[in-house]
Amino acid sequence: MQTLVQLVYPPRCLSCGGLVETDFGLCGACWRETRFITGLACDVCGAPLPGESGTVEHCDDCLTLARPWVGGRAALVYADVGRRLVLALKHGDRQDIAAPAAEWMARVSRDMVTPGTLAVPVPLHLNRHLARRYNQSALLARSLARTLGIDWCPDALERRQATPLLDGKTRAQRFEVLSGRIAARAGRAGLMAGRRVLLVDDVMTTGATLAACAEACLSAGAQQVCVSVLARVVKDP
Repeated sequence: MQTLVQLVYPPRCLSCGGLVETDFGLCGACWRETRFITGLACDVCGAPLPGESGTVEHCDDCLTLARPWVGGRAALVYADVGRRLVLALKHGDRQDIAAPAAEWMARVSRDMVTPGTLAVPVPLHLNRHLARRYNQSALLARSLARTLGIDWCPDALERRQATPLLDGKTRAQRFEVLSGRIAARAGRAGLMAGRRVLLVDDVMTTGATLAACAEACLSAGAQQVCVSVLARVVKDP
């Protein structure tokens, strides 16, 4: 039966749709164009850094900007195939990308997981959630939690007010827009109290959204917060 299904629906590349050997994989060409973050990276935000892996380093931004979380990891650079995958998951109803993407995230995030860690996705405002029909960060968090063997809560946080799109806004503007907009959902704060929370999102740009979420988790009694994202926006060299 499995052979028959593969004949009718052969495995396709997640990015370009070309034929591949296994389900939920990338073809050779797309794999080469995907910038996986495998070497030295910032221990706080996951941005790739020059130098030898195996040491703990911080990028310039994290040296100058206080982050309300203790560690951060990113699986991909937000460029080329990585950018296409994020946009397809976020806006193209490609929910099938979430599971393999979470596997990539788990490989770089496993060292941050401690007993009792709770995975929490970055929330969408209700209006945007209804328009999109799903929260891509919640899909990633569910698959990531399953892979890491930890608990997760899809609605631990909420956006109490709708926020405008952040594309094109400066770092200061992003932080100002998100100030006070995200909080623990009523009845969910107890789930985070005294635990390490692993915040999950699809992409990190300045970290403003994740900072607002981390502060909400800490206000709800979380012991520590870490972040795991599928892709990290990086500055051009």
